[in-house]
Amino acid sequence: MIEREGGRLAVKVPLTMANARGLLEAGRVALQPGEQVFDFSAVNEADSSAIAVMLGWLRAAEPSNSTVKFAHIPAGVRSLAELYGVTELLPLA
Repeated sequence: MIEREGGRLAVKVPLTMANARGLLEAGRVALQPGEQVFDFSAVNEADSSAIAVMLGWLRAAEPSNSTVKFAHIPAGVRSLAELYGVTELLPLA
């Protein structure tokens, strides 16, 4: 689901409701102290559950002494973040 590639956490499956619970847990497990960049460049499908997963990773980062950023957020997810008014909560890499 998530693979560490060149200092980034590459998301390799669709960011959809069907994968949300697994992605949330995989991201939590992958967190290490320091800056973690979740890279969505391989994601070809996403729905509104992506926002919940991303916010969940941000919440999980604090206790693990991590700082989370996001790279290559799919356009549809960006639009949803704007619609929901949470764009400023999603730090970009």
